[in-house]
Formats: sequence, structure tokens, C-alpha cells
Amino acid sequence: MKTTYIRLTFAASFLAAVCSCKKGEVSKAELNAYATADSAAAIPSDSISSTASIRVKDKQFIKTADVNMEVKNVYEATVSIEKSVQELGGFVTRSEMKSNVVSEETYNTSDEEAVLIKKYQTENGMQVRVPSEKLGELLTLINERKLFLHTRSIHAEDVTSDIKYAALESNRVKKNETNISRLKPGKDQVKLDNENASESNIQQLNSMNVTDQLKYSTVDIYIKEPGIRIAAIPVSNSENIDNQYRFDFIYSIKTAFKEGYYLIQKIIAGLIAIWPILLIAAVVAYFIRKRKTLKKHPAEMEI
Repeated sequence: MKTTYIRLTFAASFLAAVCSCKKGEVSKAELNAYATADSAAAIPSDSISSTASIRVKDKQFIKTADVNMEVKNVYEATVSIEKSVQELGGFVTRSEMKSNVVSEETYNTSDEEAVLIKKYQTENGMQVRVPSEKLGELLTLINERKLFLHTRSIHAEDVTSDIKYAALESNRVKKNETNISRLKPGKDQVKLDNENASESNIQQLNSMNVTDQLKYSTVDIYIKEPGIRIAAIPVSNSENIDNQYRFDFIYSIKTAFKEGYYLIQKIIAGLIAIWPILLIAAVVAYFIRKRKTLKKHPAEMEI
């Protein structure tokens, strides 16, 4: 229900712009240009699909396509498709090429050099726009690049009835504008006029979107390579370099000597800091020793 409402809104906006000649939006000649072909022209010369090249008198279609396939070389196929789109009068709106790394490992070839082996698979997601009458031709050119086709979907949405219904909505909007102009000047009239002007702006924007969808077909393309590619990248032998600087004997001896010297200083400083405790311990030890001496020679003390 929501989708139907959006389609009707777009169609109503489009017809409102067509009928509003004084605002110079979209002419009827441009609107009818997409529906003047005879139904006999529905058979495409490229034999890709009758949907891609459908042209029926008094009918209007918004056409889209989606292609998912494998190619020999993603980069070369991307360049070829982009060039074909430009030659057909279209343009590329998105192209996202990336390489998915499957694995990577480094092999040492000498003390200083090594080779990084990367296994990867390249893919690209694209979105292109071409004139609707050139959709079948573009799909034929894309088909020539495939190794294996996963999916291909082509949609031709008939919006004729929606546009006819929108004509009634256009008349309603025009009547509202006339009725508002006849109201007594005041706050209510200003509010209604502002709301009507805002709706008119939205309709004009939507009319341009619908016109663009009728004139240019959107094609989403996903391509990838069927196999794994391997890249050999020269790098430095990091393992050997790490071993060279992992341990230096002379430097370690010098460092140990310095650390020992600093340790002695810390011990002396610590003993000085606890001199009261050492003094008390010395006094206690003195009296204990003296007491033991007295117990050992009691006879000598009596004499």
C-alpha cells in the first residue's frame, strides 16, 4: 500500500508539472516522446529481452535491470562497460572495485630480500544510467564480457494508469490554488497559500525525478573473477633484520655494568634512608650479646 501511494504521488507530481505550462516544468511533447512508438517495435534487435526494449503506443515504462556475472578480468571489464555506457549517452553513478585477500605469506629469498605472496579475488559493484531506448544495447555489450552469468533481471514498470490518475490529482491541486486565491485576505489564507506553495515545490522535485526515471534506465552490475589471482610483491627480509638487531653482546655488557653500578647506589641510598632502624638493631644486638656473655661466665663475676 505504501509503495502504491509513493508511485501515485510521483506520478501526480509529474502530471502537475506537465499541466503547469506557465511554470515551464516538463512539456507534453517530452512526455509523449516515450510512448509514441508502435507496439510492433517491441521486438528488440539485440535479442537480449523484449522487456529491455519494450515500446508500446500510449504506454510509459520505467525500466531497470540487475546483472550478476563472472568475467575474465574485472578491471578490463569495468573499463569496457564504462566506455560503452558513455558511448550510449549514459553515465556511471557508482563503481566500487576491491580485492578480497584469501591468504598472504612471506618467503625469504636472501638475507636482505623476500617475496610476499598474496592470493586474492577481485570484484566490482557498479550502477550505471543509460537512455531507456539504449538499455537493450547496453545489456548486449555487457553480455559479451561474461564467462558465467549468475542472474540477470529486467523490469519494465507500467506507470501509464498511475499518470492518468495523477491527471485528476493535478486538476484538484489547480482548483485548490484558485479557491485559495478567492479567500478573504488573512492569516488563514497565508497559511493555506504557504502549504500549497510547499506542496507545489515537492511536486516539482518529484516531477523531475519521474522524468529522469522515464528517460534513463538504471542498471546495477556486479562482476567478479571466477578464480584466485596471485601477486608476488618484493619486500625486505624482516626476519633476518630482526635477528641482526635482536641481541648485541658488547652493548648488553655495558648496559649490565651500568645497571649494576646504579643498583649499588640505590642500595647505599636505601641503607642511609633507614639508619634509625639500623641503629636500633645494633643497640639491641649489643645488649643481647652482652647478656649472653654474662650468663656464660657467672663464676668470674662472683669472684
